[in-house]
Amino acid sequence: MEALDIILKKRNGLELTKEELTFFINGYVDGSVKDYQMSAFLMATYFEGMTDDEATNLALIMEHSGDVIDLSNIKGFKVDKHSTGGVGDKTSLVLAPLVASLGVKFAKMSGRGLGHTGGTLDKLESIPGFNISLSKEEFVKQVNDINIAIIGQTGSVCPADKKMYALRDVTGTVDSIPLIASSIMSKKLAAGADAICLDVKVGSGAFMKTAPDALKLANLMVSIGKKANKKMTAILTNMDEPLGKAIGNSLEVKEAIATLNGDGPKDLEDLCLTLGSYLVLDSGKAESLKEARQMLEEQIKNKQGLKTLAKMVEAQGGNSDYIYHPELFLNAKEIIEVKAKDSGYISRIDSYKMGHASMLLGAGRENLDTVIDPVVGIVLNKKVDDFVNIGDTLAYIHTNGKNTKEAIDLFYDSISYSDKKREVKLILDVVR
Repeated sequence: MEALDIILKKRNGLELTKEELTFFINGYVDGSVKDYQMSAFLMATYFEGMTDDEATNLALIMEHSGDVIDLSNIKGFKVDKHSTGGVGDKTSLVLAPLVASLGVKFAKMSGRGLGHTGGTLDKLESIPGFNISLSKEEFVKQVNDINIAIIGQTGSVCPADKKMYALRDVTGTVDSIPLIASSIMSKKLAAGADAICLDVKVGSGAFMKTAPDALKLANLMVSIGKKANKKMTAILTNMDEPLGKAIGNSLEVKEAIATLNGDGPKDLEDLCLTLGSYLVLDSGKAESLKEARQMLEEQIKNKQGLKTLAKMVEAQGGNSDYIYHPELFLNAKEIIEVKAKDSGYISRIDSYKMGHASMLLGAGRENLDTVIDPVVGIVLNKKVDDFVNIGDTLAYIHTNGKNTKEAIDLFYDSISYSDKKREVKLILDVVR
């Protein structure tokens, strides 16, 4: 078997066998398949695509290219959630403690933000002392003890995916649906959960710009998960405006805390309750989606979700006082009101531009080495479908002086107006 033969077969649009993919991917990890050969393979895949069987095999091969997390020592049903990346997406900070507060084991490995999208780890690290680096033994013990842990991905999980993703990023092959699906699912399968819920973002602030492409990705990921004997749900959600109102690390943590207190934005709460309902249903804790949602709503009312978040923060070295007293978080040096220059109904808040504006302020990374400022960002005062008059406050810019004018200019560029409301739908579709 030769690497060139596999590249030519894919270039000619033919289906690769599991053996051929195994040879090629494992060869790339051990160095016998070179970067230039993998680049050719990725470009051929980008143009010719893959069958569902090919994408499934690719995910499984990448999953087993390194350590697979053994969660068998965790007692009970284990769940996980993944978002394809959005702006203002602090869902895990609300969803995980809510679900865990019902006795479902939420064992999650998360990533950092890059570009206009934020990362769960960066948000958690804005809580003083929070440690995202637990050993496998510590991870398992914490989930057994308090039902929840959120940690960073270890370097030994899915090394094939890490190498391939870095190459995709510089060869223009990132937005290939089979490559995205196999990349995401290899990591989720390696993380060892029994049920996985995928939040597939659609719109200006997402990888998938259109609903048909997002649905294709969702169907493929669900298919891969089911073939690996996982309970799977994928929910397509709107990312044509930021989720919630806060964009920026500590700002989003404070909004997550408000949501667990019952005072958060409706769209964020609705999304967390929807995602959580499927996980609670799959765990066997509820007989129906309606019952699961009611159980989660009760955990907001009785503050058990908030208490579970505080337990996780304390267990991972953070100061849980910040969860009960979010006013302890530091503020940016300056908070600037951004006033409306037009009147009408807000018809669009471009998520990509809004995320980029937040990144310019220092809340996100332009590259992997960028140091994040945890306190800067944007808090929206108005959302899509809200009516505004000239001079009304659209948002608050939290800045420490970095690129403030450029961020405000980009903010204005992200806002569109209309003379009538348009119905905004948060949940676009569900795949099971």
